[in-house]
Amino acid sequence: MGPRQVRAGLVGALALTLTLSGCGLKSGSPMVDDVVPGSVGQGQPLDGASLTVTSKNFSENIILGQMIGLVFKAAGAEVLDRTNLPGSISAREAIIKGGADAMYEYTGTGWITYLGHAKPIADPLAQWKAVRDEDRKNGVTWLTPSTLNNTYALAISRKNNAKYHLRTLSDVAALAKKNPSAVTICVENEFASRDDGLPGMEKAYGMSLPAANIKKMDAGIIYTQVSKSNSCLLGEVFTTDGRIKAMDLDVLVDDKHFFPNYNAAPVIHTKTFEKYPQIAGLLDPVSRKLTTEVARVLNAKVDVDGQDPHEVAKDWLIQEGFIKQG
Repeated sequence: MGPRQVRAGLVGALALTLTLSGCGLKSGSPMVDDVVPGSVGQGQPLDGASLTVTSKNFSENIILGQMIGLVFKAAGAEVLDRTNLPGSISAREAIIKGGADAMYEYTGTGWITYLGHAKPIADPLAQWKAVRDEDRKNGVTWLTPSTLNNTYALAISRKNNAKYHLRTLSDVAALAKKNPSAVTICVENEFASRDDGLPGMEKAYGMSLPAANIKKMDAGIIYTQVSKSNSCLLGEVFTTDGRIKAMDLDVLVDDKHFFPNYNAAPVIHTKTFEKYPQIAGLLDPVSRKLTTEVARVLNAKVDVDGQDPHEVAKDWLIQEGFIKQG
């Protein structure tokens, strides 16, 4: 994602990836789907290519990685599936070193985590352009971004919001001023202390929540607490999480654009892109269709309904007409 997956297992993942990419080893399994071009891949422009796709190890990014692989396959390539690598760093290193050719990455992760900038850029397109331009030196080519934005947000249950009619974070700030005891919030430990988390958000919106109103817990529990109990009015969520839809939550608009943009965009190992520039024409139409709402629906199929990410990706690509079953 965005914020959450940047954190997990970075050191071990880095060691693993350096081991893999350092000796040129490509682990993974061949994609064996019988798929043919639909609206993309006509004429099979990747015929004869052998390409490796990768992803981080959370549902959304695995789904997106599978989409790339299936599109490449329909366009005639032999595809090796190296999705579900541990943490952000291992997938990133695979793209830089050429252990993998393509994945979906997030603009905020590129800008803040990989390129080391403390201050995000508020405009999503400007953020993408800045990442694209600066990451060229690392041998990484960023293609056109989607509007899918997997960032932090606060959510409230529709049931509770019938009373408060909150729509934006400014509405929350106004309620906190008028009725301080009403605004209780469930957050992860890290969000409670990060500058791009709760403290920064309070500052940006002129809020000052009493410590007693802030409850810290694991991310998974937050959704249930906000949906099913009255222990917290608001909870920290990730904007593309499938549980938002499944648990009937309203996501509040970040009207001051405080949280960084984490728009998903394909990233390609630059030498691969130089060899196969037609990749852009294959993936740009897919990215144009990927929205935050589409991601919520697809993520729910995996995280709520227990479906296989590969099948979810394939069904969506076929449904949208990008590829066809062979």
